[in-house]
Amino acid sequence: MTVQTPTDATVTGLVADATTAPSMHNAQPWRFRYGRGSGTLGLYADFERRLPEADPANRALHVGCGAALLNLRVSAAHHGLDAAVSLLPEPADPTLLASVRLSAPPAHDGAPGDPDGAALGALYPAVAKRHTSRYPFDDQPVPDDVRARLVDAARAEGAELVFLAEPHLETVLDLIRDAEGYDRGDPAREAEQEHWARFSKTDAPVDGVPDYAFGPRDAAERATNRDFAGSRPTPGRARVLFERNPQLALLSTSDDRPADWLRAGQALERVLLVATLDEVSTSFANQPLEWPDLRWVLRDPVHGSGNPQMIIRLGYGPTGPRTPRRALERVLTFES
Repeated sequence: MTVQTPTDATVTGLVADATTAPSMHNAQPWRFRYGRGSGTLGLYADFERRLPEADPANRALHVGCGAALLNLRVSAAHHGLDAAVSLLPEPADPTLLASVRLSAPPAHDGAPGDPDGAALGALYPAVAKRHTSRYPFDDQPVPDDVRARLVDAARAEGAELVFLAEPHLETVLDLIRDAEGYDRGDPAREAEQEHWARFSKTDAPVDGVPDYAFGPRDAAERATNRDFAGSRPTPGRARVLFERNPQLALLSTSDDRPADWLRAGQALERVLLVATLDEVSTSFANQPLEWPDLRWVLRDPVHGSGNPQMIIRLGYGPTGPRTPRRALERVLTFES
């Protein structure tokens, strides 16, 4: 039986959706290579876009690529394609993070299809709508039923999501502020962050975080967001009060190897897409994850297990602007 493989145009659309994923400093550390004969799309790490100061083990790089992989799976499901994923399929090639065999599913003669494929396809409208919001949220709590859906989304990808409560929440907020201070006191990290900040009056950004996405400064100096302006003045940038009680969730995996980081990225993006459909805005507060002595203190003191991978801030407020993406011809190649 001949297996029907997608056209170049379809693959291009899948990759365009994949690359809307978030990544640390919006570095977009991914490349894709499609083999027309095999119908297989390879997801590769672009180590030239790594962040050696803040991410020396490439953990966050893998998380970002995992998020792109989840978007790819969502897009494939939306387009009626099967996507058979293999993580780290070639141990001798650490740049190949995943291979995805794309094909049209066989006829089921009325039998129900893959239920998770249907669930993924239902997330597709959120792919283009999801943006990181570094703006203040109001104090409306995320309802329990929405929280439950987000926990289920993480669990579907092999990760755990825990909403932080006192006294652990206050500990994590202190760690975020400590880490922000550590960053400011480390010239190499400060320079690395500044390298990925983009100023729209002088740059034509295709990556990094543009000034229009920095968000305002917190007038109370308690915001959990990373401040991409750093010590550089940003004329006209507002100072406003952020929420008094940030709602944070900690995403963890049972182990802490590259495959787990890729699973964490897929879980992260699935959580973010579900949140987007529920009109919950999101951003990140990952600064403590980038300091080993702080990362392990983040663990849930009740359960005590798991490896922290992401800290997600959630709430109701502005969705945030779209940030730039590299041209597809720079990230996608075709092979016969």
